[in-house]
Amino acid sequence: MVDENLIKELKEMREKGPSAPSDALKMFEFMKQLAAENDELKEELEDIDTVIVQMEVTDIDFKYWVKFGEGIVDYGEGASDEVSVTMKATQATWTGLSAGEIDSTSAYMSGDLVIEGNLQDAIAFGEIQSLATELGAELLE
Repeated sequence: MVDENLIKELKEMREKGPSAPSDALKMFEFMKQLAAENDELKEELEDIDTVIVQMEVTDIDFKYWVKFGEGIVDYGEGASDEVSVTMKATQATWTGLSAGEIDSTSAYMSGDLVIEGNLQDAIAFGEIQSLATELGAELLE
């Protein structure tokens, strides 16, 4: 079951906005917990080979990574040595992407979101993140 305190924190972040760059990690903890209990998300993750995405917030030098595939979601702060794709953007762009105010394709095409490495892995990451958001929406209402 997804932790009630985590759900409360995510609801507050949605209303007030993130207070720190590390708040993004809370969403990935939500995805991790949701993947452990939601069969649809777990099945989608099982169909994907492991992918590690490095995320960089360029204007404040904050990095974190997300690992997904083979049935799991994991994440951590800092740099990973085994990334297949790196995604870079400013804090404002990441916040807009997370809130759904900025479309990732538009951000990429305009240069606000820089993707280095395997573009297919970046697309898979976006699809998994969208599915988790959709499946977890009622928990966050």
